[in-house]
Amino acid sequence: GWYFDDWYNWAIRSRLEPMVEVARSLKKHEKGILRWFTSRMTNGLLEGINSLVQASKRKARGYRSIENFIAMIYATANKFKLEVKPHA
Repeated sequence: GWYFDDWYNWAIRSRLEPMVEVARSLKKHEKGILRWFTSRMTNGLLEGINSLVQASKRKARGYRSIENFIAMIYATANKFKLEVKPHA
């Protein structure tokens, strides 16, 4: 974090308007940028899950209840495989 702060202070003092704009933009997203260094996760994963939920929503015409819709979201987003066991 303090590397970022040092760079930010330098960029703001540089008086180079493009650099100042970039510094201010990055400062707005500082928490997310620094979080990446610990988690190595981006919002791409969440965007991907959201895409699957939206696809389920488009297919949802005809579901009789919200519970069925939620089940379809879990089935789509989790990509789990159902094992069907024959009745004995």
